[in-house]
Amino acid sequence: MASRRSSPPSGKARAAKKRARGKLAPGRQSRGLTAEEITLSLGGPEVAQVLALVKSAGGTAIGAYRDPLGGRPLLMASLPLASVQPTPFQRDLSPTHAKRLAQKIDETQVFLDPLIVVRGADGKLWTPNGRHRLAAAKVLGLKQITALISPDETLAYRILALNTEKAHNLKDRSLEVIRMARSLAKREVRALESRFIAEFEAPELLTLGILYEKNSRFGGGAYSAFLKKIDRFGERTLAASLREREGYASRLHDIEAAVKRIVAELQARGFKSPYLRNYVVARINPVRFHKAKKGETAPPMSMPQALLRMLSAAKKFNVKSVSQSDLAFVAAGAEAKD
Repeated sequence: MASRRSSPPSGKARAAKKRARGKLAPGRQSRGLTAEEITLSLGGPEVAQVLALVKSAGGTAIGAYRDPLGGRPLLMASLPLASVQPTPFQRDLSPTHAKRLAQKIDETQVFLDPLIVVRGADGKLWTPNGRHRLAAAKVLGLKQITALISPDETLAYRILALNTEKAHNLKDRSLEVIRMARSLAKREVRALESRFIAEFEAPELLTLGILYEKNSRFGGGAYSAFLKKIDRFGERTLAASLREREGYASRLHDIEAAVKRIVAELQARGFKSPYLRNYVVARINPVRFHKAKKGETAPPMSMPQALLRMLSAAKKFNVKSVSQSDLAFVAAGAEAKD
């Protein structure tokens, strides 16, 4: 019996398959609480502490419930605008964004998104993810603002995970992470740096944060690929690790000074490409050709060793070896990423 060839899928079948690719697969198991389990009384002990905090701030409770995923107690409340402050380690406020946000909220005539609020280290009410909404509310002259208050004070350090108002760029993320790290180092003196992986997200953000603190115009993007291959969370106390990272940042500062010198020399020779700096950093990167094997987590070399090699390569850089075709290749690669 002759074998039957399968016919190619029809146009409708192909379209259905294409639509399916954009859908999220359902979870294998149902998770979380039932409707009855979510219900929580305002008079219950789970929210007594935050309820007292709301009253002392001059606010009023609206309701309480358990988070449907983790079952943690949460209190919905209305708070005087002046009683809430952004966490002290958040990124700097963008007045332009705050004004634009206030305009859009005013146009809709409804303030839909409550702030996430926790009790701060100073006993005041902090919001880890609402700096721009808070500023927008001040622009609008609101008396009260709605907030979702959690007894879990550690949420104050989950800024990167919680903030969805305005996308973080590398500088924003790095500065917030280093500010969080400095606060946590004082608060939890014996905690290891590796304990805060969820809060910091990536080790290189700590190193870059120190550099941005010293120079807000530092071009961290050029060094990001290098640091991703080398930087790792340490098993030392956070305070000790930060001291070590200060040394790393100092060496990167020296490398950056050498890179600027090389770029200036190249420009003097007639090179005008906007990718000059990225090209130079890539050329002196000692691990640019290293490809991690599957499952490999250890860096190809230690941070001190990599920084030493990078600085040495910068000092030996031969500007006469650079050609226009080299820069054209770098430019093409950068445009492909965009």
